[in-house]
Amino acid sequence: MTKVISLGGSIVAPEGPDPAFIAQFRDLVIEYLDANPERRLIFVVGGGGPARLWQKAYRTVTGSGSCEDADADWIGIMATRLNAQLIKAIFGRLCPQEVVIDPTGVELFMGRVLVAAGWKPGWSTDYDAVLLAERFDARELLNLSNIAKVYTADPRVDPSAKAIDSIGWADFQAIVGSEWTPGKNLPFDPIATKKAAELGLTVVCAAGRDLDNLKSILAGKPFTGTTIGPG
Repeated sequence: MTKVISLGGSIVAPEGPDPAFIAQFRDLVIEYLDANPERRLIFVVGGGGPARLWQKAYRTVTGSGSCEDADADWIGIMATRLNAQLIKAIFGRLCPQEVVIDPTGVELFMGRVLVAAGWKPGWSTDYDAVLLAERFDARELLNLSNIAKVYTADPRVDPSAKAIDSIGWADFQAIVGSEWTPGKNLPFDPIATKKAAELGLTVVCAAGRDLDNLKSILAGKPFTGTTIGPG
């Protein structure tokens, strides 16, 4: 059984790498895999703090403030690859394949862990994760970020926003819209949302640094988060 985890860069490297947390995260994953030899995990890793820092440096030097700037997007993509290489390395022999950078080109899943990173401008790691779920017949995708639940609106802007426990794809699409803009603060990419709905995936959004909660999600126990699915 294969699960895909979209692992936000803010989990791996909020500003820079967090070795203490990463060690605990690795131990949790190994415990999960050891409990059942048929379990496999695919991690799609985001850029986090390194992406923001390097993009800020680029924009400071060039004066570019455009969200459509392909150079800034490539810098962010390279940050995802650096973070992904770290995640691949910590799992050693469990992850014998190189980091996947083209989710449409990977044909085999060897080992117990597969790690992927950003692909190219115009494609989010959320969308990459959905494509990998489709490729390897995963029915569930965990979207781990720095938010515990999805809200009806951005709670930092709208004080009336309410947390959501579960929601159907059509209603969720209405919240996030239909167009993806790099750097936009959304719980899940709108284009990935459309594709996940077409595939009938279930996506769970939760706080990735809450390891007890993550353990509950993986074990199928009650958890804090938002479930998005068919219906």
